[in-house]
Amino acid sequence: MKKIILLFLLFNFSLSFLSSQTESDSQAAQEVEQYEQQYIGISNLKYFEEAYPDVAFSKRYDGRSKDWIVKIKVPLVPGDKDGEGKIYEFYWTNGSLLPESELKNANKYWSLLYSYPKILQDPENLTENEKEQIKQFSSRQNRKDGAGTPMFFFDALYDSQSRIKLEQHIVRIRFLGNLTNVHERMKAPLKCIEEKVFALAKTDPEVQAFLDNIKSNDAYYWRIIEGTNRKSFHSLGIAVDVLPKKQSGKQIFWSWAKDKYPDTWMLIPLKKRWMPPEKVIEIFEEEGFIWGGKWVIFDNMHFEFHPELIKFNFN
Repeated sequence: MKKIILLFLLFNFSLSFLSSQTESDSQAAQEVEQYEQQYIGISNLKYFEEAYPDVAFSKRYDGRSKDWIVKIKVPLVPGDKDGEGKIYEFYWTNGSLLPESELKNANKYWSLLYSYPKILQDPENLTENEKEQIKQFSSRQNRKDGAGTPMFFFDALYDSQSRIKLEQHIVRIRFLGNLTNVHERMKAPLKCIEEKVFALAKTDPEVQAFLDNIKSNDAYYWRIIEGTNRKSFHSLGIAVDVLPKKQSGKQIFWSWAKDKYPDTWMLIPLKKRWMPPEKVIEIFEEEGFIWGGKWVIFDNMHFEFHPELIKFNFN
């Protein structure tokens, strides 16, 4: 199940490349890919270290559990790596970063490092088998009982173990022309995004039209993901939904599309999906945000701060 989830939760642009290889080469490549998905080694801790430079990471091998223990110090003041901080310990466990109490439930969690593609795959290329896998993954039962993202590292990083704790870090900012509430750690990357987008809009009519069409930029909202028992990253204030005034009849979110097209929502052509300009998406990615439009269960208004995923996939 974990292999299926990792393979089909996000589009993997390598699939089109594999199809052009010989049968033997394709099989070998698939075996390598499956192995990498099933085992995310401790060397990949470097992507977290690069993504969060003000957080101190150290590791030691635990012979009892036969796993690596990762110790982190999160500064009380973001950016102050040498100042006072809170200490946490997690077990690496295939890149899931779990507390010891959750080791017995490790199969319920995905790795925090997974495939996020550089190139948006066309749903027209989905095979019949992939369509069925997507239907199964997006089913109400699987979303409720299937594996999900382990939030323990992020709860430590953003002090979001409870709503009361988290809201001490929520600040109000203006972003792309609208006021919104975000985690204080988002102020710097969102400011960089805004400056780049505004500068680009001066010479790019498509980007200016995108800005003119923005209705709201909704970020912090403490809630559970629809159909699951897991917190949304909006609950941490690190996700932003850029909502347009007009969608021009295009689809923007998989669940809304599913209401209209229960069996074929994943096949909606890219030209019939509302999405930000490609250059805007690239700017978000440059600053550490992933775009929900690259997920199979597409969420084209959604951006989420995961610099570790950008570094893991792009670097």
